[in-house]
Amino acid sequence: MSAAGTNATHARQARAFAPASVGNIGVGFDLLGHSIDGPRDIATVRRIDTPEVRIRAIAGDVAGADRLPLEAERNTAGRALIALREALALPSGFEVELEKGIPLGSGLGGSAASCVAAVVAANALLETPLSRDALYPFALQGEAVASGSLHGDNVAPMLLGGVTLATHDRMIALAVPDGLHAVVAHPDQELETRRARAALAEPYPLSQFVEQSTHLALFLTGLQRGDLNLIRAGLADVLVEPRRAALIPGFGDVKAAALAHDALGASISGAGPSVFAWFASKAQAEAAAPAMRAAFRAAGYDARAYVSPVAGPRAEVLP
Repeated sequence: MSAAGTNATHARQARAFAPASVGNIGVGFDLLGHSIDGPRDIATVRRIDTPEVRIRAIAGDVAGADRLPLEAERNTAGRALIALREALALPSGFEVELEKGIPLGSGLGGSAASCVAAVVAANALLETPLSRDALYPFALQGEAVASGSLHGDNVAPMLLGGVTLATHDRMIALAVPDGLHAVVAHPDQELETRRARAALAEPYPLSQFVEQSTHLALFLTGLQRGDLNLIRAGLADVLVEPRRAALIPGFGDVKAAALAHDALGASISGAGPSVFAWFASKAQAEAAAPAMRAAFRAAGYDARAYVSPVAGPRAEVLP
């Protein structure tokens, strides 16, 4: 990757947001994701003369924000900016302030949002800003601090918006039929990503893998053709959801509430405990949201429900 310099007359500070996201979308474990218009993280990045990355402060009204590390190497935003600096051989460094708006351990991509917001803000400070595709590997390295592996199902939709297919070296924007809306119900629970991934350690039988691959193929074809019946047929997770459902009190009833309101499908958002459902229209989504919240409350947990276009926003620099 070619080096990018800085300019003394160029801006020394930028602020950017990254939206929450639904990782996996049920059938696309570590591959698919979409952004939502809901909670967001904000990063303020300043260019500094010393060749280092510093996390100055982490604020926000989400529980546990004070537990996040200020050491740059151990922070998703800090690690992403270290990777950016090193790849571009920048003579200067970055100082970062994070405003956490996405709850920790929510399954809404909070760890990814911090690093995506940071790299988008830092990119605005470069003399020659990089493309979103070029920012992807840096954000991936940041996300890996929290998840333990390189997967872009949250990072890619935050960088591109909407629904994306993410691999270790590329991200692809996918078609989204007009009118599709999601409900994402977030309970007052926290589920650590590493614990949720540990539930998947045992091998899967080949028959389940083939069934999941069939669903994924139907789902992707439905997106490409704008065929809601194919999307409905494909949006069924037979691999991950059965093993993680027990980690989320109330999950079964929340999913049932969504399906009772004619959801195209519903499953766990990312590692959980949030639950998402897709609907053919905004009106259907708005009608289902209270029922999904009520199901979590019946299980003993207060919850918020976000209604968003499936083609959600992408990370952007703020004025």
